[in-house]
Amino acid sequence: MTVTESTTTSTTPPALVEVRGHTMLITLNRPEARNAVNADMCIRVGDALEEAEADPNVRVVVLTGAGDKAFCAGADLKALARGESVIPAGREAWGLAGYVGHAISKPTIAAVNGPALGGGTELVLASDLAVAADTATFGLPEVKRGLIAGAGGAFRLPAKLPATVAMELLLTGEPVTARQALEFHLVNRVVPAERVLDTALALAERIGSNAPLAVQAHKRIALAQRANGDRPDEQAGWSMTSDELPRIATSEDAKEGPRAFAEKRAPVWKGQ
Repeated sequence: MTVTESTTTSTTPPALVEVRGHTMLITLNRPEARNAVNADMCIRVGDALEEAEADPNVRVVVLTGAGDKAFCAGADLKALARGESVIPAGREAWGLAGYVGHAISKPTIAAVNGPALGGGTELVLASDLAVAADTATFGLPEVKRGLIAGAGGAFRLPAKLPATVAMELLLTGEPVTARQALEFHLVNRVVPAERVLDTALALAERIGSNAPLAVQAHKRIALAQRANGDRPDEQAGWSMTSDELPRIATSEDAKEGPRAFAEKRAPVWKGQ
């Protein structure tokens, strides 16, 4: 099963989609870029989630990354440095990777096969469950790039972690290990890297063996999610994020951070 072709000129799809039994497996497929998110990936993943929602045979979605270098390095900073948008016009509501703001009724599991930094951690925060490789790391390093965690991380991290832990991660931009993430209840399981996908698929199979309507109802109740996917409890967080993003995104520091990253040097902050 594949999603609709986008306008990309690349012959390598930035996301792979297949259905195994009652589970849709979505694989972020830019291993050469540590599975960093670009606009084409947003389209492919977002369309796949729409297909999962519409297909009664699909009861669970598993999201993972290709290769063994990273689950997802977040937004493609090199694309940002070139002035490109990583979220295509018309898909803004779905958010980063077509995923973070794209709530569906089917349970979602992140199979974190390696480092998940920035938007990678935000993909995990947007998932209902997470299985992590023992090589995985998590964090929101946006402050080190002059940016903010605009894909839900700034309010979802404090909602899942103790406030003092979340604030330290947000303000320092430092990562945590998979074992620390397990202690903080950010993930459900930590397993050897070679077992992460099989473990996530086995968990998906256990969920998929249950009555799908009851499972979906439990998800909606637990997350205060309406049948149309709206989550009223998150509206304030998204609204404040939207208010802050333009001011930060147009700052000199926001330009300097990705530029310094692309040039492999330390950024020079101006606070403006």
